[in-house]
Amino acid sequence: MSSSYGQNVRLTIFGQSHSPAIGMTLEGIPAGETVDYAKLQAFLKRRAPGQNAWSTARKEADVPEFLSGLVGNTTCGAPLTAIIRNTDTRSKDYSDLAIRPRPGHADYTAALKYGGHQDYAGGGHFSGRLTAALCIAGGICLQLLGKEGVSVISRIASIGGVADQGELLRSTAEKAFPTVDDSCGEKMRRAIAEAKEAGDSLGGVVECAILGLPAGLGDPMFDGMENRIAAIVFGIPAVKGLEFGEGFGAAALHGSKNNDPYTVKDGKIVTESNHCGGILGGITNGMPLVFRAAFKPTPSIALNQQTVNLATMQTETLAVSGRHDPCIVPRAVPVVEAAAAIAVYDALLQRRKEL
Repeated sequence: MSSSYGQNVRLTIFGQSHSPAIGMTLEGIPAGETVDYAKLQAFLKRRAPGQNAWSTARKEADVPEFLSGLVGNTTCGAPLTAIIRNTDTRSKDYSDLAIRPRPGHADYTAALKYGGHQDYAGGGHFSGRLTAALCIAGGICLQLLGKEGVSVISRIASIGGVADQGELLRSTAEKAFPTVDDSCGEKMRRAIAEAKEAGDSLGGVVECAILGLPAGLGDPMFDGMENRIAAIVFGIPAVKGLEFGEGFGAAALHGSKNNDPYTVKDGKIVTESNHCGGILGGITNGMPLVFRAAFKPTPSIALNQQTVNLATMQTETLAVSGRHDPCIVPRAVPVVEAAAAIAVYDALLQRRKEL
């Protein structure tokens, strides 16, 4: 199923942007694990819309309602199912899109796939709204990883042509705008405001680091850690690129510069650099697992764009109305963390079966 992920924990996401609710079912979580509701809600709030000038004006509380899998706040072994109710939908904003697909969106391909029966309001099942459900599962996995000494941190690496400065060494979760260098964050906010004022949008890059991972997670070939993470991160709408460690930059290096020399520190084998991003042969080597995800600019923009009327087969001009993020990157930061946490926890459970 295209809306399911995982081997040892199995995540299924359901709902549409303007359906009564969206939600997730997470199978495979061991019984007896406690869920801190306050921490989970704080995590979901980082992604929630309608909180600032750089996000959509749509307001949703994003409070999860658990239907199964918990007794009190403790997992009972049954599948965890939770929903988030949609309370601030305006489907009339999308009434013309059934026959006039938005450039850059899945409107046209969805119409081809489902014969015109797709839910196009708010993007339907293709909407970034469903990442709220992903964050329920990811928020729980983050808590479980924390008990294992594993942490997932991230930051906005760039927006438009503005890059963050400094190294990602600690969490940016407490910041309203999650960059390492706050002055760079301010430049990014100004760039977003300028794009919004012009009726346009911006994309950017989110960097994520997973700290405290044991060596030995993942497999060669098709179940490597890169594969596992890529499969779920590319499930986040608007992700168009992914790189690990040095990534595409490695193509410009000599092997003598790209290789990470081994050494011993505090009785452990480590590397003196981390160009590989903590993965060799698809398997973690005990160093921080580092990757970056590239997000395209929000395709729903107020500027006039050319489209085709599917009923008349004539080209027309379209200016998208409604409420949309001028840049989705700031709200995508916790979503990337959530996706990474699910992939890593799934691999951790697999490793335990093998030992």
